Amino acid sequence: MDRKIKILVMDVDGTLTDGKINIGPNGELFKSFDIKDGYAINELLPAHGIIPAIITGRMSQIVENRARELHITELYQGRHDKLDTLKALMRKYGCTKENVAYIGDDILDIVCMKECVLVGCPADACQQVRHLAHYVCTCKGGAGAVREFIEYVIDYNGQ
Repeated sequence: MDRKIKILVMDVDGTLTDGKINIGPNGELFKSFDIKDGYAINELLPAHGIIPAIITGRMSQIVENRARELHITELYQGRHDKLDTLKALMRKYGCTKENVAYIGDDILDIVCMKECVLVGCPADACQQVRHLAHYVCTCKGGAGAVREFIEYVIDYNGQ
């Protein structure tokens, strides 16, 4: 059985970002993303044959723009039942839970985390998620946690 990670699924708010949502009178203004996370997603994952995917509960044009910039084609927004989306993604690529890693920070992520062989979270994730994670990053969400976990995933695949 192939136990290499083939897909890395990421949450957005609190994971790829610091979790702050800046809203002005005309709606969402901006989110901050870490350039180190972006480099790892755009360069390291493809170099190691790992597909980046985003499953997030919120809808955001900002996230769509960032995903396009990072060549993430597996973008699923407005998904409050993240598990159905995860299972469909696994079927699409012929993967089992042994081939999927997940990084998230909050309670909505737990149901997916329980279905993946390798689970990470930012240092500032909620307590329930930190207890479930195989790897708790030293970096916070939006401050390099995804890059840190990607390096962990690459090391895992190399074992």
